[in-house]
Amino acid sequence: MKAFRLDALEAERKANDGAYLRFLRERNLSVGLYALDAGQQDPQKPQRQDMLYFVVSGRSSLTVGDETTVVARGSVVYVPAGTPSRFHHITEDLRVMVVFSPPEG
Repeated sequence: MKAFRLDALEAERKANDGAYLRFLRERNLSVGLYALDAGQQDPQKPQRQDMLYFVVSGRSSLTVGDETTVVARGSVVYVPAGTPSRFHHITEDLRVMVVFSPPEG
């Protein structure tokens, strides 16, 4: 079994000075913690994998393709491979669990 604690993942992400920490990579998926602070810009580009966003904390708008919605703690959003997605108007520090399938490179 592989088990993780959000507080430990957040500490590791901060220690590595990055917005993203991949903490699991298996044959069919990978999972990471993505962090954007209030007011920050989201620099991500379309991904080659399907993605699932699970918002752990914070509040933001999220545009996927041509659709925009507000996301907050508990929101789950599916993004098909190759579809542009971007968090914006981040009003509360955002922490998002991101699942990639197949796993990211």
